[in-house]
Amino acid sequence: MSAPIEYRRRGQAVWLDSISSKMIHSGRLSSLIEAGSIYGVTSNPTIFGQAILKNEGDYNAHLERLARDGKDAFAIYDALTRKDIAEGADAFRALHDRNPVDGWISLEVLPSLAADTQKTVAEAKRLSSALSRPNVFIKVPATPAGVPAIRRLIGEGISINITLMFNRKHYGEVASAYLDGLSDFAAKGGDLPRVHSVASFFVSRVDTLVDKLLGEKIQKAAGAEKTRLESLLGKAGLANSKVVYEDFLSILNAAPFAALRAKGARVQRPLWASTGTKNPAYSDLLYVENLIGSDTVNTMPEKTLEALLDHGRTPRDTVLEGVAEAKKTLDELRAVGIDIEAVGEQLQKDGVVLFAKSYEELLATIESRRAEAVKASAGVKA
Repeated sequence: MSAPIEYRRRGQAVWLDSISSKMIHSGRLSSLIEAGSIYGVTSNPTIFGQAILKNEGDYNAHLERLARDGKDAFAIYDALTRKDIAEGADAFRALHDRNPVDGWISLEVLPSLAADTQKTVAEAKRLSSALSRPNVFIKVPATPAGVPAIRRLIGEGISINITLMFNRKHYGEVASAYLDGLSDFAAKGGDLPRVHSVASFFVSRVDTLVDKLLGEKIQKAAGAEKTRLESLLGKAGLANSKVVYEDFLSILNAAPFAALRAKGARVQRPLWASTGTKNPAYSDLLYVENLIGSDTVNTMPEKTLEALLDHGRTPRDTVLEGVAEAKKTLDELRAVGIDIEAVGEQLQKDGVVLFAKSYEELLATIESRRAEAVKASAGVKA
């Protein structure tokens, strides 16, 4: 039995953090689904950018056709990404129909809207309506402007994946917005069981920044202090995630959600994101095998999924292990001048900038190819 199937039996779904036209049309996506290797897919502007830039599939042919039809760069981007998401959702549809908790695929609202609640809501509703499939999550960032959008969208019965969460404050705000949205939807007579949500909590990026900060301190330290600092390397990401899972369990078992659950409300599952190991000194499954738990998702890049399929061990509920030690780690980090909450705020800001940059670079590439296609078309007509 493959590791992802064993994980699923323990209540955690393995998702793939990658999608492309080539993956869909080559049959790779369907084969992973049929083998029980993945139960969902996530995407973001960077993932689409890499696929389109490399022309992984038939992007150029579609781009050229859309360009000849007079579409601008944004319209081309919108059409290409929605096409992949729609076809991916259809590939997952049978799995989703068997169990609506599985078979989800996510499409993110434009990164440029992260600071605008109204436009985020409008764009999420447009994408949800345009795709018109029951197993598509619209991704909304957990930014100050994104949080109120979460409540409004859930309140209208739109299933969403909340992204760019890095600390307990982010998680707490998102969980509250989800509960408030469910209450709003219930007050309208909405069908609560049809609303789904995952809360994407990033892991490895926390270690990347914290390890950098520790490294700067280690260079200036010596003796016992240096040893103390070195002992904290590579621990922040898991510690941060474990305390958030404890927060999740507290919310899950509290009265507000219990009342909604009695009406059929779904659990908003924590989704561990950024789980590919960036530091080669760490295990390639560090952020996978140590965060297994009920009612969770782990979305991972292809390289990490391949590692799990190749040498993943028999799972146990590791996210519940070492919680006291995790809290101690966070306290020790704070004692040496590294506040994990401040780290999370910085990472969220950086994440918005990173996705916006990826989107802008992709749009510039599409515009260049669009102009070339229009020029070539004009030459043929001449």
